[in-house]
Order: sequence, then C-alpha cells, then structure tokens
Amino acid sequence: MPMSKNETIRYWLRAAQRDRDAASDNFKNGHYNWTLFMWQLVIERVIKALIIKNDKQVLPIHNLSQLIKRANVDIDDQMLDELKEISLFNLDARYEDYKEEFYKKATKKYTLKWINIAERIYQWLKKQI
Repeated sequence: MPMSKNETIRYWLRAAQRDRDAASDNFKNGHYNWTLFMWQLVIERVIKALIIKNDKQVLPIHNLSQLIKRANVDIDDQMLDELKEISLFNLDARYEDYKEEFYKKATKKYTLKWINIAERIYQWLKKQI
C-alpha cells in the first residue's frame, strides 16, 4: 500500500533528522568528512519532502541545486551557491583521489563553517514545508 502525501513527507523528515543526528555523532568523533556527507543527505531529504509537498515527483538524484529547482521555491543566489557546494559532500560515487582531497579539505574549521550553513538551510527548508 503506497504512503499518503503526508506520510511520505514525514518519512523524508524523519530520515533527515536521523542523518542530522548521525552528522552530530560523526563530528563529535572527529569524522569531519562523514559529518559533511551526512549534512548533504539531511538537506537532500528535506528538499525531497518539499518536492512532495509541492506535488512533484522526487527524482533519484543527489544534486541539491537540481532538486531545489524541482521543489519550486524561490531561493537567492547565495543559497544556490551553498547548495552547489554542499552537493559536493556526497562522496558515494566519487573517485578515490577526489575522496582523499576532500578528506584533507574537511578540517574542523571548514566543517564547522559548513555545519552552520547547512543548519541555516535546513531550518529554512523546514519552514517551507
């Protein structure tokens, strides 16, 4: 039996919250690259909830700027640029040399900066739902 629209939205929001908790745990343990990866998933899942809210079909992609366009919400250029950067945190299918470079880039300072940005975007997206 398929989920209702509201059930599907709740599914994506619960998944986002679980990933947010995992990001926090990874940060506490010094796994900064995984922290950023989890934050990418958080934002992706909230955008997918927003897509459902706006009666669109969710695409099986991870590119946040493409997903936000599908969600049909107005965002400024700064947030669009931030979403493009956060999309790069999804390392699942990246080459090993890219992963190694990202691991070096994901310092505590860099990670804290992007946690703050991602948290702001997360809160803003939730208000749109």
